[in-house]
Amino acid sequence: MVKFKFSNKKKFIIAEAGINHNGKLKTALDLVDTAKTNGADAIKFQTYKTEKRINKKYKKIFEILKNCELGYEDFKKINDYCKKKKIIFFSTPFDKEAVDFLETLKVPLYKVASFDISNYDLLKKIIATKKTTIVSTGMANMLEIKKVYKFFRSHKVQLSLLHCVSSYPTKEEDSYLSNIKYLINKFNCNIGISDHTNGIKIPIYGSLLGANIIEKHIKIDKKHKCIDGPVSITGEQLGKLRSEIDKMHLILNEPSFGIKLAEKNAKIFKRKKIY
Repeated sequence: MVKFKFSNKKKFIIAEAGINHNGKLKTALDLVDTAKTNGADAIKFQTYKTEKRINKKYKKIFEILKNCELGYEDFKKINDYCKKKKIIFFSTPFDKEAVDFLETLKVPLYKVASFDISNYDLLKKIIATKKTTIVSTGMANMLEIKKVYKFFRSHKVQLSLLHCVSSYPTKEEDSYLSNIKYLINKFNCNIGISDHTNGIKIPIYGSLLGANIIEKHIKIDKKHKCIDGPVSITGEQLGKLRSEIDKMHLILNEPSFGIKLAEKNAKIFKRKKIY
């Protein structure tokens, strides 16, 4: 098994399809096209059986999730389509059965939702695959984050942590972007951001602070009606996000001192040492 590794050459952008397909295969495939056309490195879905994800007593949410549930045969077709389009497909499993199914698709990595950061029954199942795993940290305290970090490290499974605020949508002033720097200094792993604000400003700022992974919900266009529409960006916005983050990556560069290539015409003015 070839282990998935993130590149140091560019930021990794995940187009979060989530349940914005509204339970329709065609819309899911259209979201794949949107992600690929506009520069995402991967597209992520959510794999679940509604009955295992939420209690029926929460009738409204149960009905929404049930209406947006895709079957395993749908995911097989989506996975094949992603291969054809040459974009990475992976998913967030919400139960152990979903992990078993996703293994049949040979997904290269997994994503754990903020709500499951302490669900060690599910985490053990994912760790057993030995696949690179991304964990969101919305609502998690530092003890919970340290515990999941140590758990993955002890099993020698590559872990990435995403700063996240589990508010839909999140106000810009509630983004707590300083958490990104804190996580970078605290943990020896890839750090990113799963953003739920309206627009692309916050993930760009997050990238500037050192986030190597950017996860953002997507929708096809402004006309696309979907559950997570208020926290989703259009394909056009995704393309702009890709462009701005790539530009920022170039501008930041690696640390360099002495005469740089851009300074070669100015070196004749450099004074010699005077003692």
